[in-house]
Amino acid sequence: MLLHAPTALRSLRDMPWLGNFVHRLSYRLIPVDQKIWARIQAGAAEGLWIELNPRTGQNYVRGEVETVVQKILTERLKPGMIFYDLGANIGYFTLLAARLVGEGGKVFSFEPDPENAARLRRNIQRNGFTNVTVVDAGIWSVTQKRNFVTADSASPDHGIGKFDMLDGPDIGTPIPCTSLDDFTVDSPLPDAIKCDVEGAEIEALRGAEGVLRAKHPWIVCEMHSQANERAAREILRRFDYTLEARDKSHLLAFIS
Repeated sequence: MLLHAPTALRSLRDMPWLGNFVHRLSYRLIPVDQKIWARIQAGAAEGLWIELNPRTGQNYVRGEVETVVQKILTERLKPGMIFYDLGANIGYFTLLAARLVGEGGKVFSFEPDPENAARLRRNIQRNGFTNVTVVDAGIWSVTQKRNFVTADSASPDHGIGKFDMLDGPDIGTPIPCTSLDDFTVDSPLPDAIKCDVEGAEIEALRGAEGVLRAKHPWIVCEMHSQANERAAREILRRFDYTLEARDKSHLLAFIS
């Protein structure tokens, strides 16, 4: 009911006193960690199965998740390509990419949050994809362990976990990270990359300069600050990329 409730009904949660009542009632009736299987009903990933939290999964079911990224992937990903999903979360774009590249292609999905990585694997298995490799690691400029701070209970899908940028000794849990240059020593170079790493996008690019030089994959990257976008543009221009801002937060980079 929560997943398929009309937008008008769900908007009751925004009303001053009624919204608080509905919010409390839903948490009484449904455990905070409740998950259900649902089929995506629209968008580029229509027909795929995904394990969702009933409170936060409406956009997934309706195919409304980052539509600009969906459009780029459907336009540019071709059968047989190698696709890297940096910050795969529960795998919406991994699943879409696995369908688009087909059996002759390959998807590598990087996810540092252990709970998300487990859901990612279940989603891949439920859809029967055999062309996906899940990498339990974050992406960074060097290969090392870094402290990772998972999202709190306000984010049931753990979509905003991030690495500590200041190397605080008591913040988060040490999680393995890899640079793309190191990862591709034993793995195929990517033809395409989706990057959504919650503010670490510059570190990801700095650790991929060998990849950018050797293969020139096209990249769709979510920018989490204007400073990061300026730095990303500077890095990518050094490798002769053409850059397009597709919306306020997504940058597309490709070789003309």
